Amino acid sequence: MGKNNLSDGKNKYWNARTAGLIPHNNIYYGKCLMGGAIACGSTHLAITPLDVTKCNMQVNPLKYASLFGSLKTITREEGVRAIWKGWAPTLLGYSPQGALKFGLYEIFKDAFSNLVGYDNAQKYRGLVWLSGAAASEFCACIALCPMEMIKVKVQTSVPGTFPTSFIPATVNMHTNRKVTRFPYGSILPLWSRQVPYTVTKFYFFEKTVQMLYTHVFTEPKASYSKSTQLGITFTAGYLAGFLCAIVSHPGDSMISLMTKPRHKGKSITKIIQDVGLLNVCTRGLRTRILMIGTLTAFQWWIYDTFKTAMGMGTTGGK
Repeated sequence: MGKNNLSDGKNKYWNARTAGLIPHNNIYYGKCLMGGAIACGSTHLAITPLDVTKCNMQVNPLKYASLFGSLKTITREEGVRAIWKGWAPTLLGYSPQGALKFGLYEIFKDAFSNLVGYDNAQKYRGLVWLSGAAASEFCACIALCPMEMIKVKVQTSVPGTFPTSFIPATVNMHTNRKVTRFPYGSILPLWSRQVPYTVTKFYFFEKTVQMLYTHVFTEPKASYSKSTQLGITFTAGYLAGFLCAIVSHPGDSMISLMTKPRHKGKSITKIIQDVGLLNVCTRGLRTRILMIGTLTAFQWWIYDTFKTAMGMGTTGGK
């Protein structure tokens, strides 16, 4: 294999960072798509109660002022099942979103590396990570947006004013699409939330893993047990998730605020003027940091656990 050629001419990308020289072919990418779907679908489903609470804190901060207080208020007024509102569109939205986010990231990262050549791919690997993450999330949002709009509407509507079951909620959103702007009315704020989130998530994960294997775990990556490698994955994922929450919070707030009747027909700029930029950036942020930090760590851990089980090894390294 030539130093400046990452491909063997048979639709394979050879991962030079691992000892096993794993072929990145269509089977490999298919497994990455599957692993991403499992990682994102399962984790977003598991934190639905936190998501319900966070969304309500964003749109009605006077009533929902704190995490645990808001959980108590929701369960007292609507019952325990209320904190699981929107679980179906969450699962149906974030499973394909996760598949495209993780799977396309692997594809774009390899494609960009092949495009610039081995030497440049190593020299500018940070730009390769950033470009791959941005491109993959741009596509993933297109799959996510319809389900995200349904989920947020279900989770933030005043009880009794909007269906909470998936099919009736979807029919309502479609029937009233001139008002709800379903299915892609929230695509711009979704991109503004998810693209910075994923760029941060992938770049700082890759960077943290690289630094850990360079300065802390200095032996060859393959010499460490799978449990140690997955522990490094979880640690890097949590640190990346902390930053993800901060940079993506304004976009997340806008998606929630756009569902409120008082903001119907308003532009994003007008909503920011009415609510205040500081509030858009900070309301519910502590809850989101807790939620996204944990979410991101487990997503990377589940994804790399799946890859390890498939014989593909963990993500990142020297």
